[in-house]
Amino acid sequence: MDRDYSNMKKWQQKIHEVIFGYHTTAGKMFDLALLVAIVTSVLVVMLESVNDIEEHFGQELRMIEWGFTFLFSIEYLARILSSPRPLKYMTSFMGIVDLLSLIPTYLSFFFVGTHSLSVIRSFRLIRVFRILKLTHFMGGAQQLGTALWGSRHKIVVFMGTVVCIVVIAGTMMYLIEGGENGFTSIPKSIYWAIVTITTVGYGDIAPQTIFGQTAASILMILGYAIIAVPTGIVTSQMMADAKRIGTITCSNCGEEDLPNHSRFCLNCGAGFHRKVDSQLDSSIKNQ
Repeated sequence: MDRDYSNMKKWQQKIHEVIFGYHTTAGKMFDLALLVAIVTSVLVVMLESVNDIEEHFGQELRMIEWGFTFLFSIEYLARILSSPRPLKYMTSFMGIVDLLSLIPTYLSFFFVGTHSLSVIRSFRLIRVFRILKLTHFMGGAQQLGTALWGSRHKIVVFMGTVVCIVVIAGTMMYLIEGGENGFTSIPKSIYWAIVTITTVGYGDIAPQTIFGQTAASILMILGYAIIAVPTGIVTSQMMADAKRIGTITCSNCGEEDLPNHSRFCLNCGAGFHRKVDSQLDSSIKNQ
């Protein structure tokens, strides 16, 4: 249930300033300590997967991992208790990531090895954008996401075309090369076509006949052209969005190149007046 920040208890407001705030010294120190703890905990999980290290220090590493999990659990509960909108935090992207970063360690009680999934907490390093005042990168990420969503129909058509090409190419190679050259089935031949058209080229299967090598060469050249298509689709969509929507500047902190449809500044969090939205609507109608 949402609650007003001014009506929260003093200890809740204090915790909120430290955990969610980053303009205060205490908030910056907390966030930096949190980032160090996240990086360290991820390194501990990675080191535990090394056999020699796990053999000599496995117990110590597991104790350290449980210590970090305990601290992160307290932090997660503190965020819920001190948030003016607990449910909104819990269902937000970072709230879900915070929760998912805790579950694998607790699941290790029932399923061996699941604690390795704790590396998902590396997503929490996204907070470095806020701490280092790199929030304009988040604006760029938002523009890229909008472009991807806007060009989704073209991308689906493109992917469908690629699927048809690899199916046809795989079937042809199955008929040309046959099982004696490694193309034992159509699915395996399609796998070879995917590896070839993406220019990965594992080399575990290779055509041996002249006709097969010729077809493979054509598919390789075609692969270079195919790789460039998604980039062109997304780039054209980004240019179209930039021309249609434009950008605005925050009057509170001076942050530039903010998407015109933004309701809050990505740097300082200041809300934009409704007149910005009305100006945007009128400008779109006039185009």
